[in-house]
Amino acid sequence: MKSLINTIGLAGCVLAVNVVFAHGPTPVSLQNVPIPPVPGLTDGADPIVVNKTAAIALGKALFWDMNVGSDGMACGSCHFSAGVDGRVKNQLNPGVKSTNPSGQTFEVLPNGSGGPNYTLTLADFPLHQLSDPTDKFSAVTYATDDVVASAGSFSGTYTGSTKLTGSNDQCARSVDSIFHVGGVGTRRVEPRNAPTIINAVFSHRLFWDGRANNIFNGSSPWGDRDPDAGIWVKVNPKSVLKQRLHLENSALASLATGPALSDFEMSCRQRTWSDIGRKLLSRQPLQNQKVHNEDSVLGTLSLSTAGNLKPGLNTIYKNLVTKAFNQKYWSYIALGPFGNAPGQTPYTQMEANFSMFFALSLQLYESTLVSDQAPFDLSPFDANRRPTWVGLGKTATEIAQLKRGSNLFFNNHCNLCHTGPSMSLAANATNASLLVPTPGKTFGPAVSPISYGPDAFGVGGAARVAGMTQYVDVVTRDFNTAIVPNLMDLGYVNTAVGDPDADPGVDGVDDYGNPLSFTAQYLQYLQGNASGVKDPVINNIRACDFIAGLGVNPSPPDYFYFTPTDGLIADGSREGVLRNQDCLDPGTAYIPAISTAQANIGGSKLQYATKAAFKVPTLRNIELTGPYMHNGSMATLQQVLDFYARQGNFDNVNLHFNVTSISSNVNSTIVSPLTGSSNSADLIAYLKSFTDERVRYQKAPFDHPEVLVPHGHSGNAQLAMQGNPLNGSLAQDDILVVPAVGANGSVTPVKPFLAP
Repeated sequence: MKSLINTIGLAGCVLAVNVVFAHGPTPVSLQNVPIPPVPGLTDGADPIVVNKTAAIALGKALFWDMNVGSDGMACGSCHFSAGVDGRVKNQLNPGVKSTNPSGQTFEVLPNGSGGPNYTLTLADFPLHQLSDPTDKFSAVTYATDDVVASAGSFSGTYTGSTKLTGSNDQCARSVDSIFHVGGVGTRRVEPRNAPTIINAVFSHRLFWDGRANNIFNGSSPWGDRDPDAGIWVKVNPKSVLKQRLHLENSALASLATGPALSDFEMSCRQRTWSDIGRKLLSRQPLQNQKVHNEDSVLGTLSLSTAGNLKPGLNTIYKNLVTKAFNQKYWSYIALGPFGNAPGQTPYTQMEANFSMFFALSLQLYESTLVSDQAPFDLSPFDANRRPTWVGLGKTATEIAQLKRGSNLFFNNHCNLCHTGPSMSLAANATNASLLVPTPGKTFGPAVSPISYGPDAFGVGGAARVAGMTQYVDVVTRDFNTAIVPNLMDLGYVNTAVGDPDADPGVDGVDDYGNPLSFTAQYLQYLQGNASGVKDPVINNIRACDFIAGLGVNPSPPDYFYFTPTDGLIADGSREGVLRNQDCLDPGTAYIPAISTAQANIGGSKLQYATKAAFKVPTLRNIELTGPYMHNGSMATLQQVLDFYARQGNFDNVNLHFNVTSISSNVNSTIVSPLTGSSNSADLIAYLKSFTDERVRYQKAPFDHPEVLVPHGHSGNAQLAMQGNPLNGSLAQDDILVVPAVGANGSVTPVKPFLAP
């Protein structure tokens, strides 16, 4: 197919793409799908974690502990409602990632208000409004680059904290220049919507822009990119050495090192991980938060009894660390070369390594947050890998509606991004592992086990249509809205949610100025610039797995594809191991020669689409995880369907062809449109089949300790009451109490965003 696309020209390309889009991969059950392995973490002769149960307990305590933050923010403060943030007050950011001036100022919402301390309502959504919600060419009645996200820290400059009591750090706090109401300081709000932490373990990279690296280096989000990363290892009783860490499939750990030091999310500026370790290690975990006596992880450590919930655990963090982790990371008793804050005693080895203890224990805890018991997961499936819904207690009418919704999902190509067990192309390693032919190995429900291999996501090797194979490819070549092939990060898509200048997404850079995009690095690889390749996975990319080939041999000259007349080499020839195994078309197992690539940078054959491309989110528990999109611009699933029915908000050259192949209500002659008639109800019913009732009712493993979440400030968007104990010029916090829940869950269900 790929060489055919190349040789028949652009008109033929359109035909070929439409033929391919008639089928494709399918979401599949998450049951019995293994957690991506992390070699060396809990296995081998000298593992980092020696007691996994203790590490999970440590991770759960730290995730929910408000003492981790500088001013009462826990990780769970932004992930307490089905893994996301259910707050509605003081949740607006002006769009600070925008290159437009409007990104530094709040805009007035249609009702005449907005900005800091505003309380959102359904009438405020979507943030991009049209006279006809399903017609992108109808009149724009309101648009903003403001973002609905999560309120976090007041910020300020860190000066110290206490080791035993006192939740808040000592910081030089003042009124923020952006986040204030009439000169009264409010909490800062993150620049992107908080995605769900449930099932996040399956993603190859994390955060909307992928900056949480798949490789954990022990101390930062940046993997091998960070030249100063490392951990202190005791090599004998008298010496320690700083050593680099390289743990694969550990994006959750990489992610964990970010928010606790972010002055948007949880921290005062200039605080370090050693400071957090010093603050927490001698403390009782969750010392000011109730822990249910039946908590699925912390119950045996809880001080609570039936009917009498009490705060804290019957231990201190230091004890949990020593029980969970290999002693070579904490047992050095001398002060050593670990550094110290000005005017303070030097840090200990345990304090210096706290970033690793925190991140890896959170990763192990969050790896238990797998929602694999939704109706979709439990259903038998037919020969086309579609659920039949038989045996789940559903009526014939309900089953008929679910099947109609499933057909709409496939006919409009939603399956090309939301596929595999996590329902996301961004689960690169997990998806690849299930496509490896492994005799006798299956996943999925017992009633319909799915065999590992190329047909795992649909017969006929359907996964290849979306760029997925048994190899962990992180780059593909797919089509933009003009049906022109572009290199892209696999699992990161421009769907035209916002103005492309409002947020670069994966087109951004890391703290060292290096591109986040794997595509940008692959272009460096093609040019022979090894110093431009920051992530080792780039060196293993297989061109023959691209959706549209890059180099094709044999083939006549072509405007968009490299051919022998340009100068080709066999993919893998530089490394001495050809990458032509298991190719759908071995004729595409070619890349341009280095000189050829260098001569074509900026040309038609090396076009790429990374600007404003964001990680494809999971659809699991989607009815509970609003607001939707990276900018939180949609409040309901109906608004999401309207958005896709109009094929996005902003036309741009990076817009993915999948979006413009959706059947709109304006031109719906090919397949049924997403909205109109009963179609919306049918598709929404199908999407709701991805909800795990354990998530809805917070049953184990989704139970949790109490957390008190700042929920805006006393007053409103016009007047905020000053007098916060942290600083008199800051606004008083309103508090949302999220009660402790035990393993049996709550009788009160988690509700969708802004639901009554």
